Amino acid sequence: MKILPILFFISSLIPFQSVGNTIDKDNLIKFVELFVKNNIDSPRDGKLEIKLPEIDPRVTIKPCDAPLQANIPENHNGRNINVKIYCEGLTPWQMYIPVKISQEILVLVTQNVLAKGTVIDQTNTITQYTDVNSIRGETIDNVGQISGGRLKRRLSKGAIVSPRNVCLVCEGESVTIIAKSEGFTIKTAGVALTDGSKGEEVQIRNSKSGRTINARVEAVNQVRINL
Repeated sequence: MKILPILFFISSLIPFQSVGNTIDKDNLIKFVELFVKNNIDSPRDGKLEIKLPEIDPRVTIKPCDAPLQANIPENHNGRNINVKIYCEGLTPWQMYIPVKISQEILVLVTQNVLAKGTVIDQTNTITQYTDVNSIRGETIDNVGQISGGRLKRRLSKGAIVSPRNVCLVCEGESVTIIAKSEGFTIKTAGVALTDGSKGEEVQIRNSKSGRTINARVEAVNQVRINL
């Protein structure tokens, strides 16, 4: 994510309140938070979490006779940002406020430890917001996408459920083979010879003919071939 240095004038958003010769620290923190929200993108269908420190009460913030300005460095790492606050008045000064941010999206996770072969449904999973930096690979945000599938391996409590961890068609289980052609559809029974998630190609043995075919996973225990 590329963020160019941006000037932001506090006078148009949050007026500072002076206490003696100092600038109000609470308003300064609110200004920084709003500045970050306006200049760091939230992930699609997700949210941005911002954590700011409390300013040490021993720190004195000098007054400024010009609108305060803020700047985000171009080379920030996306998680930790030192927001530069500075005054270009008659008595110029600057300070840095460290900000921790996390971009979070909804993902499906386990509610408890789940053994290999467990059938996934709404009783053993839940969706929660998770930092995108801790996510590897494809995720799911709706249990309906894989409900009825079985886990290929054991997952610990709170683990992210990935489509790769779940077989909708599992080796050794009975499946419905749907053969489609223009104008007609044929259904027959078979047995899965390999595991597969939705959209993957698996090997199926036709229970009537005994032939092994390749078919694409459509849903739980259902595959499709095109004639």
